[in-house]
Formats: sequence, structure tokens, C-alpha cells
Amino acid sequence: MQPDATVTDLVDQIQSVLHIPVENQKLMVPKMALLKAPFGDRPITDLQHKKITLLGTTSAEIAGLTAASEKATAREAHLASARRNLPTAFSRRDPLRAQEESQYTFMTLRPLPNLPRPERSLAFLERLKADPGIRAAMRKHKFSVGLLTEMDPISYTESNHEGTTRILGLNRNKGEVIELRLRTDAYDGYRDYKTIRNTLCHELAHNVHGPHDRQFWDLCHQIEREVAKADWKSGGSSVGGGEFYEPSEEIAYDHGGWTGGEFVLGGGGGPSSQSADAAAGTTLSRREIIAKAAEERLKKQKEKQPDP
Repeated sequence: MQPDATVTDLVDQIQSVLHIPVENQKLMVPKMALLKAPFGDRPITDLQHKKITLLGTTSAEIAGLTAASEKATAREAHLASARRNLPTAFSRRDPLRAQEESQYTFMTLRPLPNLPRPERSLAFLERLKADPGIRAAMRKHKFSVGLLTEMDPISYTESNHEGTTRILGLNRNKGEVIELRLRTDAYDGYRDYKTIRNTLCHELAHNVHGPHDRQFWDLCHQIEREVAKADWKSGGSSVGGGEFYEPSEEIAYDHGGWTGGEFVLGGGGGPSSQSADAAAGTTLSRREIIAKAAEERLKKQKEKQPDP
């Protein structure tokens, strides 16, 4: 770039070379605010000798996702038409149940367009939405989720001498958004369907209870049992024929809730809460103990970090 160039000149060049529209570009620069459109006339010299991380989606990827969404919409319209044409004896349906299923569901499904084959992730999310067990549980508990989306595998992953902790799910604002880690770390495969479905049950329980206390775990296990009982399809087929990854028990299920723009770890992980559980005569499962331990590690790491 020429010395008198601006950041706008830079993003124009990125658009020309990488085919990422300017409006889809975001630049992350250390010790600077996130740069996004409109970029203005900031001199390029402000970025000299600094590492620049580009976040963006190419026009081809956007077109691919749009085509996949249109295909899914067309498929749903075709199925709806087929249902309308069924004989009367087979088309009778409780109108109240139909209304509840349209209300207590996932309003929007969204894969990450910057990851490979977003249409496969969309199919995975559609399978979760259509799962008979999930539909029955959401209808019973009157759960309505604004957005169900996938989590980037590189996000919420921490490694230390004790191993690697991967957050499998995230619930923001009690059901406004639920994120699920669908893919393996290599991005080329998808995790076991029933493991992801159990993670979704866990995140749905956060619609009611934030902290990982006894009430939360009772509701979480109740939803899991209800989903398994109502799963008349008995598993179905795998998404895209890809290999699946069965996570170990050393993976935390979620990162608690999302309040006021900051992550808030789920409760129930401190010594006082453990004493309360013991006093109440309750017994935590191995998975619950592991989740609590993961929260404690994250809390201690945050406390050790110096104030800016």
C-alpha cells in the first residue's frame, strides 16, 4: 500500500483480491477497536507493523448459504403440500397442538457461513428442530428460542496442564440464542447426534434456571428423559454421512448464561454450594461434578488475570 493510503483503500484491495465484499469485512487490530464498514479515511500508517486479522465471508460462500436456505425452504414447502394432500383420515390433527408447535420451537436456524459446507450444518440444525423428542419437550415446557446456531469449534476452547476443555453449548438471555458445537475440532466432521441433542437439552434447561444448582440438574435430566422417550424415530440417519466424534467426559457442557454483554458462569461451583448440596442430601453425577470443576477452573483463571 502507498504511504498515503487509507484503510478504505486496504479493504477495497481485499475485496479485489479475496472477493470479500467491503460490507462483509471486519479487521481486528491489537489495541484498536474492531474496524468495520464504513471504514472512513483513517490512514493506513496507523496499522503499520501490527498484526491484522480479517473476518469476512466471500460472495461465493454467501451465495452457497442462500442457495442452501432456499433449497431447505422449497423442501419444507413440498412436504407441507404433501401433508395437505393426504387423505382426510390421515390428515386429522389437533389444531391446538399445531399452534403450540409453531409457537414453541426455534424461530430461526443459522449455520456459520464462513465454515466449510454450511449446508451440512443447516441440515443438522433442521434435524434437531424436527426431532420428535425435542419438539415434545419444547411444547410441554413452552420453550421458544429465537435463534439456534452453531458454534465455531475454535471458540470457547481452553488447554492447560490438566487437558483441554471444550464448551459444547451456550444459552444467551434464557433462550434468545442457543449455540451448539456441531463440528469436530478439524471442521471436517460432526459430533455424535445424541450427544449434541443432550447438550441442547442442557441449554434448554437454562431457559428456566441459570446456575447449575439442584433445580437446574433436575430439570435438565427430566428434559433428557422426555426427549429420549418421545424419540419414536430411534436415532434416524447421520448428517451427510460424515464421521462422528464421541466426546470424553472431560468436556464441559456449557458456559452458563449471557447477561449484559458479558459471560456469566453458571452457579453451583463454589465450596458454599457444594456444602449446600451435601446438607440437602443430594448426590451429583460425574458429569455434574466435571461441569462444576470446569467452572471453578475458569473462575480461578479469571481471578488470576491482572486488571487492565
